[in-house]
Amino acid sequence: MRTRKKRKLKAEINVVPYIDVMLVLLIIFMVTAPLLNLGVDIKLPQSTAKAVSVPKEPILIGVDKDGKFYLTKSGSSREEMSADDIVKQVAAIVRQNPDVPVLFGADARVPYGQAYQILPGLQAAGVTKVGLMSQPLQDSK
Repeated sequence: MRTRKKRKLKAEINVVPYIDVMLVLLIIFMVTAPLLNLGVDIKLPQSTAKAVSVPKEPILIGVDKDGKFYLTKSGSSREEMSADDIVKQVAAIVRQNPDVPVLFGADARVPYGQAYQILPGLQAAGVTKVGLMSQPLQDSK
């Protein structure tokens, strides 16, 4: 009769599959990162108004051509939110720092009423000054 040798069990984790998965994810993220659209395409109305110098990093509120609202706080990326959520967040920031500038820009293709719906909420929340953004007037030569 043959006797079998008993093997000792190994209590080690095989990390090779985890490394493979990590490398595949790294490649996927490296390929898709440049494809992400970080900005929102807004075609601002044109104006002859002079540019305003802003001493602090402003809070930007934007409305794209589809009527979606976006908030960009100082030092952070643009987030899509509802108008009520934007009003709450901007009101909280302005309560902490009343001197922070608030700028509002809407795509020229958005109906006025849809873009306007956020302004009364900002006023009721205590935001006293809201700047309206526009593009410089293009010379048609």
